[in-house]
Amino acid sequence: MTKDDRRSYTTAVRCLQQKENVTPRELASGLRSRFDDFVYLHINMTPTIHGTANFLTWHRYYIWAYEKALRDECGYQGTQPYWNWGKYAADPVNSPIFDGSDTSMGGNGDPLEHTGTPLGKVVAPWSGGGGCVTTGPFKDMEVNLGPIAPAMGGIQPNGNGLSYNPRCLKRDVSSFVSSRFTTIEQTASLIKNSDDIFAFEDDMQLGVSPDDIGIHGGGHFTIGGDPGSDFYVSPGDPMFYLHHAEIDRIYWIWQNQVPTKRLFEAGGYLHMFLQAQSGNGTIDDPVEFPYIGDTWRLKDLLDTTDGPFCYIYE
Repeated sequence: MTKDDRRSYTTAVRCLQQKENVTPRELASGLRSRFDDFVYLHINMTPTIHGTANFLTWHRYYIWAYEKALRDECGYQGTQPYWNWGKYAADPVNSPIFDGSDTSMGGNGDPLEHTGTPLGKVVAPWSGGGGCVTTGPFKDMEVNLGPIAPAMGGIQPNGNGLSYNPRCLKRDVSSFVSSRFTTIEQTASLIKNSDDIFAFEDDMQLGVSPDDIGIHGGGHFTIGGDPGSDFYVSPGDPMFYLHHAEIDRIYWIWQNQVPTKRLFEAGGYLHMFLQAQSGNGTIDDPVEFPYIGDTWRLKDLLDTTDGPFCYIYE
């Protein structure tokens, strides 16, 4: 993206943060903006959209609906950017996306030492941030919902996360995480070595060894902070949408290696915690997006040039 394109994008995001929410406040008293509509939906549906058959397709539509809102409601004329984590995996905090300039997605958080971020069997140490983001387009942003399950040390949960809890955007951008879990080599290996949708989704979300968190978790915990490290509330950081656009791009690349098979398959349970009790998902399952979009069948969301979609990746 050109610098002007980047500014146009962040301007549209800030616009969405100023528009009135559509989701009724009876459902979540902390809702304050159209941007919060997207955060609330992710909070509410987290157990049925992670580790599930619809993980990739649900997030594909979610990112598309977010881009549509930026365009239709805030006059954005560009497309949804993705974050190529592998390009800057060695030093993300000094990359153009986090350098704190007016063309970035905001800088790292101010220094606020904490006890680290547990990532399964690995603990990511403090990376020099952890405090409020005070540079770039989102330096004055307020996060309204959450936290629910913050991973970064020093952040306390706020009940079910739905009440009004205004606070600054915090980040602890981590090269410890990015250099271990979001490299070009790991992405290439995922695409090359995943023979079916089960392997692709499992390795993307869980990694290939007990001390691996996969590229999905790798991107989230590279951002870190509050709400970036929160499994439920992570869309409260605008970087979420660039991260998941990259997840979608990798999914798209993988699908198009064997399109005759991979544009027609899904696999996994219906609920991440209930798993076997919830049953297996199918391509005929409904995929729901209240207050941000329509209800579709999973099979309608498998192809980026069919159903509601008409896009490819460069």
